[in-house]
Amino acid sequence: MVRRRNFLAGIATAPGIAHAAAAADCGCALAPQALTQSGPVGAQAFASVGTKVRITAVKVFGVSLTPDSDRPYVFVKIETNQGVVGWGEATLEGKAAATIACVEDFREFLIGHDPMLVEHHWQSMYVHSFYRAGPVMGSAISGIDQALWDIRGKLLGQPVYKLLGGPMDPSGVRGYYHLRAFNKEQMLESREIAKKEGITCFKTGIPGYYEWIETNAKISRAIKGLQDLRETMGSDLDIGVDFHAKTSPSVASIIIKEVEPLNLLFVEEPCPPENVKAMAKIARRTTTPIATGERLVASYSCRELVEMGVIDILQCDINHTGGITALWKAAAVASAAGVSLAPHACEGPIGGIATVHVDAACPNFLVQEICSGVKPEMKELVWEEWLGFPAMRMVNGRFPLPTRPGLGFDLDEAKLKKYPFGGTKPMARMFHEDGSVAEW
Repeated sequence: MVRRRNFLAGIATAPGIAHAAAAADCGCALAPQALTQSGPVGAQAFASVGTKVRITAVKVFGVSLTPDSDRPYVFVKIETNQGVVGWGEATLEGKAAATIACVEDFREFLIGHDPMLVEHHWQSMYVHSFYRAGPVMGSAISGIDQALWDIRGKLLGQPVYKLLGGPMDPSGVRGYYHLRAFNKEQMLESREIAKKEGITCFKTGIPGYYEWIETNAKISRAIKGLQDLRETMGSDLDIGVDFHAKTSPSVASIIIKEVEPLNLLFVEEPCPPENVKAMAKIARRTTTPIATGERLVASYSCRELVEMGVIDILQCDINHTGGITALWKAAAVASAAGVSLAPHACEGPIGGIATVHVDAACPNFLVQEICSGVKPEMKELVWEEWLGFPAMRMVNGRFPLPTRPGLGFDLDEAKLKKYPFGGTKPMARMFHEDGSVAEW
């Protein structure tokens, strides 16, 4: 006992340990750190290696193209003392106001800091928030991160994809549109436009909503619909089919097995993505490639899907997963395991453009989504009004690579005032006939 007391006393007096022993604490309620005379918290260590550029403002804009939109755009603008600004997108369907508030919460992580320290800021926002990011925090970080990369590219005078080591293909990034066709005539029209414009891929879905164990008649209708689709569109177009997590593992397995002869490019979210083992069961039962990822946040959430060999194609969304930094890392995790990258993109133009930069530098890139049809829609006319060019429209089946520094565009925030924020609106809520909640 005497020896033990003497030993502990020796530890307590050792250099650098006495304070810790005298102030034992779990560390779960540390006092907030104020701005110091030498600059923002954490900035001092980089004074000798960083730049003189400093972040002076972080602005966030909610933009509703229509007053009742359930997915108003959330754009982030970061300003600096050198006059260089960066833009990013933090759009989160059904949770716009929450994401706007989260971006505002992150202001104190950024004001006064060097914007070139992109990875440092990403780690600080993610780690120092303590609770791991879900879609709201992930989207807020995404918008900020894209804006920081935009600034980084502009300061270095290079497009972001060149900073990432690209391009892999100077002709651009292969993409696909959504098939907006509800009968055979519309399918044939879309096919003709695709042939004329060099489009090589479409994505569609399966009709209706599905119970956990479904009737043979309903399953047969879904299978017949996909068979008719392939016959009408032809064998020379790639077709991806989004199940949107509407089916259970048992129902999905039956449908996917029956449509194997159709040689689909992929089946997306055949069951809820949080059920990794269930998705693994589906994957073992089919030769059709399985894709998922749009609801994942950060590269960490992809690890299990990749390690277990559950998926063939990873579809993280740059506006939710944590921006360019996170999508780039997720792509690297996937590449090491032979998994392809086909990012989800169903929000605004800034995130879409940012995704193209990552695609252009990824050796495992497969194809890029945009939630548009073969014919430009109202939203795309607005995007061109904002940016001065037809953003996210393909040329010869590919999204052109930006040539200007950063993300490759300028945006006057005054133009956004024409479409004021209409507030958060809930996404669609679907129910089965018995009133139970349905995936959609």
